[in-house]
Amino acid sequence: MSFSKLEPKKMLERASQHIFSTGVEDSATELCKANMQFGLAKMQIAQEHYGLEPDATFISTPDETVTRNRERWNQGIGYGGKISWGKGKEKFVVLDVKPNACGMLIGGIEEVPDPKELLKTLYEFEKKETFINDVQVKWDFNKGNHFIDVFEVDGAVVKLPKHLVILHAGCPEMKGDNPAGSGLYFDSSSALKQVEEVIKTPFGLIHCLEGQKAQEYLKFYGVADHFAKKRREIAFTNLFNGKVICNRTHQGMINLNEIALGCHYCDDFTGLYPLSIRADVPSYLMKAKKNFTHEQIEHLGFAERAEEFGVIPRLKKANLLPHGGGYTFEDSLAVSRIFEVNKLRYFEIDLKDGIGKKIISDPKEIQYSYRGREVLLKTLEVGMGDEVASLRPIYTLKI
Repeated sequence: MSFSKLEPKKMLERASQHIFSTGVEDSATELCKANMQFGLAKMQIAQEHYGLEPDATFISTPDETVTRNRERWNQGIGYGGKISWGKGKEKFVVLDVKPNACGMLIGGIEEVPDPKELLKTLYEFEKKETFINDVQVKWDFNKGNHFIDVFEVDGAVVKLPKHLVILHAGCPEMKGDNPAGSGLYFDSSSALKQVEEVIKTPFGLIHCLEGQKAQEYLKFYGVADHFAKKRREIAFTNLFNGKVICNRTHQGMINLNEIALGCHYCDDFTGLYPLSIRADVPSYLMKAKKNFTHEQIEHLGFAERAEEFGVIPRLKKANLLPHGGGYTFEDSLAVSRIFEVNKLRYFEIDLKDGIGKKIISDPKEIQYSYRGREVLLKTLEVGMGDEVASLRPIYTLKI
């Protein structure tokens, strides 16, 4: 029997078996997996629609958590891992994952600027018109999770400047129609709306591109990723005049059939990757290790399922690192029930104190905090990478 002929409950059960989780064991990880089964089921239906094996997977990192992008969440997408809907070369792109080339630049500086003076420099800088390949930059350090962190290097096994900056930003200019191309977000781009194929599933619509349209989208993503990296570099150079150490994307397409969403996809095993934790605890610089080995797959309990569904090669080429701590919900315990009303999914969450429950449709409705050192410890335990430097926070700049 084909996947699309299964009862919806069976579809979800099968899809959940394609989640390979290394997440810290808490309610945010559980909520991520609970939502991700819907996204994977939709992707597997789409795969079968295009004549492919329905084997979409989610391989998570220790910072596995929820996305606070409501539209992405409603599409059944989790955060903190690699999502795959093919082997990498099938001419088929899922738009629901909404890549935005968000990432972090690490830069070295000689002296730590006074925050007041840095803010003056920032406000003057934002007044200037900046263009990258004829697209005007819209600076947005006052929005979302975009921030500038300043650190003192506190213990390192590699040579580094005494002080480092982590600058976190994406490219909102590329989400919708723009001079460089069609845009990245299916719900912001009129050009994508004209060419996308929308497939109906028992779990909602899924938005896809096939053939040449898929290839053109991936090509435009490359333009957007270059734009985002250049954008971070320009901001860092103008604000700090320091030395760029690395510039990593953690929300981006890897190929036609894969995205690293809230994690690092590592194709560089000698360079550095930031692990940015919250402002009151150290952040870290990491070196990646190739993952997952046969031993890791066995140790994590993935082997039997991965063998059954034919995705062992996908796991062996995961090569992931967490990019941050990830959201967590300190008063929540686990997802006890999921139900649908008026085509909207609701998640019933058990609370740690055992009194009452929370019923939510959007993670933004839950009070959250950020995880701490436990993400680093889980990363080291799994063997995904090595810590090479600890960064003591001096201040975080959010406007």
